[in-house]
Amino acid sequence: MKNPFFTGIAVIAALSLPVLAGPALADVTIGVTVSSTGPGAALGIPLKNSVELWPADVGGEKLKVIVLDDAGDPSVATTNARRFVNDEKVDVIVGSALTPASIAVAGVAAETSTPHFSASPVPPNISKGKWTFVLPQDAGLIARTLFAKMKADGVKTFGYIGFSDSYGDLWVNQYKAIGEQYGLKMVAEERYARPDTSVSGQVLKLVASRPDAVFVGASGTGAALPQIALRERGFTGKIYQTHGAVTFDFLRIAGKAADNTIFASGPVMVPEFQPDSSETKQEGLAYVTAYEKKFGAGTRTQFGAHIHDAMAILKKAIPVALKTAKPGTPEFRAALRDAIETGGPFPASQGVFEYKADDHLGLDERAVVLLTTKDGKFELVK
Repeated sequence: MKNPFFTGIAVIAALSLPVLAGPALADVTIGVTVSSTGPGAALGIPLKNSVELWPADVGGEKLKVIVLDDAGDPSVATTNARRFVNDEKVDVIVGSALTPASIAVAGVAAETSTPHFSASPVPPNISKGKWTFVLPQDAGLIARTLFAKMKADGVKTFGYIGFSDSYGDLWVNQYKAIGEQYGLKMVAEERYARPDTSVSGQVLKLVASRPDAVFVGASGTGAALPQIALRERGFTGKIYQTHGAVTFDFLRIAGKAADNTIFASGPVMVPEFQPDSSETKQEGLAYVTAYEKKFGAGTRTQFGAHIHDAMAILKKAIPVALKTAKPGTPEFRAALRDAIETGGPFPASQGVFEYKADDHLGLDERAVVLLTTKDGKFELVK
C-alpha cells in the first residue's frame, strides 16, 4: 500500500476517510479535486502527480493538501468541494480537470466565499465570478490564435467536431462570437460523448460537407478519436486542435494521423525552444525538469502545469494574505482572494498571470504558441 503522505504534504486519498482533528490555524489548507479516474483521467492524473512537486510550506506556514478524485463527474466534484469547505475548512480549492466538474466546484466556491483555481476552461459567466480564477488559457485567446492561423492558411470553410458538453460548446460559441471576423464559415457541426469509441457517422457527415479544414473541440486522448477517423476516411485537409489535445498520449494514439496538425498550446510543452527573454521559460523549465525527473521523459503535460502555476501564484499571494489574517478563517480566505486578484504579475509556466477585478482569466498572447507534429514529436510553428 502506498504511503498516503507526500514529503511534507499530507494527502488524503478519496477512499480513505480517517477521523481528523480540525486544521491548525498555522496550516494553509488546500483542497484539490481532480479527475484521476474516468473519461478525464488523461488530464487529471498529471494534475494529481504535479501536486507531489509542491513545496512543504509557503511563507513559513505548512501546507496541508487534500487530494480527492471526482472521476470527471460534476456531482462528485460538488461533493468534494463541500467536503473541503465544511469538513476540512480549506483556504483555497484547486480543480477540476474537466470543464463540467470545474463549473460545479466554482458554484460551491462562490456560495462559500472560498478562493478557487479552475484547472480547466470555463464559460464567461463562471470566469466573471468573484471567487474563481482560471488557470488554463481561455477559449477566446485560443480561438483567436487558431482562427488567425486558419485565415493565414487560406481556410474559408471548416467543419467542427467536439465533445457534447460544455467544453465542446466553448469553441462553437467562440466561432459564433468572432469567427466571421476571420472570414470563416462553419459548414458542419458534429458532437460526440467523451466515453465514445467511434465517431464514424459524425466524420462521414463532416467529410460530405467538403470543408477546407476541420476544427476539433476535444481534450486528452479523446481528441485523437476524430483525428484518426478523419484520416481513415480520406480527409486530407488541415486539422486544427485546441490546447486540450496537446499531450504525448495523443501523439502515441493518433500516430501518423497526427502529422501536420496545428495545435494551439501553452508554452510549457516546449520551454527548451523558447528564447531566454521569454517570461515563461524559467518556470516552464523548472516544472518540466522536476516532473520528468520523477515521472519519466516525455511525460510532461500542460494540464499538470496548471498545478505548478497555481502554486507559483500562491507562493506570492499567501505571504501577502498572512499579513492580514490567520489561515482557516474567512478573513484569510478573503485576503487570499484579494492577493490573487491584485498581486500580479505572476510569471508562470503557462503564461504571465495578472488578474484584475474584471478579469479572472489573467493571460495574454504570451500564454499561447502554435505547434505542429512530425514523426511523433511536437514542433514549434515558425
